[in-house]
Amino acid sequence: MKRPAISRYAIGLTLLLGATSLTPVAVHAEQVCAADLNGNGDAADSGETASCTEMQGGTWQCPLQQVACTVTGPGTYACPLGAQYSCEAPASGGAPTCSPNLCQDTGAAPIAEEPPINDPGTPPDGAVDGQGNCTANIEIFSGRGMRCRPPGLLNTFSNCCKDKGKIVKDGMGSSISSIGTKIAVAKGVFTGMSAAYAAFKAGATAGQAANAGASAMIAGIDPTSLAISLAINFMIEVLLQGCDQQDMETGMLRGSGMCHEVGTYCASKILGICIQKARGHCCFNTKLGRIIQEQGRPQLKSFNGLGWGTPKKPYCRGFTPEEFQALDFSKMDLSEYYAEIEARTQSQIHIDMKDRIDAYMQAVGK
Repeated sequence: MKRPAISRYAIGLTLLLGATSLTPVAVHAEQVCAADLNGNGDAADSGETASCTEMQGGTWQCPLQQVACTVTGPGTYACPLGAQYSCEAPASGGAPTCSPNLCQDTGAAPIAEEPPINDPGTPPDGAVDGQGNCTANIEIFSGRGMRCRPPGLLNTFSNCCKDKGKIVKDGMGSSISSIGTKIAVAKGVFTGMSAAYAAFKAGATAGQAANAGASAMIAGIDPTSLAISLAINFMIEVLLQGCDQQDMETGMLRGSGMCHEVGTYCASKILGICIQKARGHCCFNTKLGRIIQEQGRPQLKSFNGLGWGTPKKPYCRGFTPEEFQALDFSKMDLSEYYAEIEARTQSQIHIDMKDRIDAYMQAVGK
């Protein structure tokens, strides 16, 4: 059965008045409204939610699809949308208007939020026996389920899924040999952004805040695993956006070519209506790992019917040794990975080495 248009419902939403923080926080409940203006079945897009306007007499009116009332006589008005909609003048003064969308206090209808995907991934080290043999399940090219949020109400309509460039580097050796360590690198950038924002709030200039963030970001991580300049640009770009930690982690790994997007799901609802979407991903240790997973899974019966799971619960396990041995690499197209290697000229390699040395010197305070 087709769901009725959202504009016919009274929908309460929490407005993010503190939208300059790195973590969206509902500051207080307000009279607000929402409407499915583009007819896609939700109110998650920009311009589909609004704070209501206080009218004379203590009532509230939704500004979405609001129209001016017509004069029918001295001091009397009619709503062009229908007699069921009342004409009211703003408390601040002005001509009477009407709207087909009702207002509601957010305290009466709290937002139901899906938490970020909780998938720690396969531990890098499992149990071993007395001879040093691994007794746990071995997974090759394992990943981790993650999500980022496209523009919506709860991230102040910032695109937290936007690719920010190749920040986390591929193929850097044992120092970032597991997805867990890659995530730790991403969290290091988030720590830097938090430090930058704290400095900014304390009165620092944007440049001073960026310096404070860079120092915090480099501390505690392998600087050769990070494109420092891109990470700093990323930090500045999201400094005043409403992206949370997993948004940022996914954005960095996604931009670095390490994530497979599974699909979109609703992350936040009110009265059963979606107001914020999210995109589920499987993110891997390397770009090569992502490519082999994408091309290898269709060859294996063990993934038939499971695929990549669902957007809300991505299925990101690695290959067993037996599955990996069964893969036919002659049927895989690895041109995406080869092209990236071939594109790196000798001068670029020298620049990259200089970046590594400079980053290391910054990390040790030389």
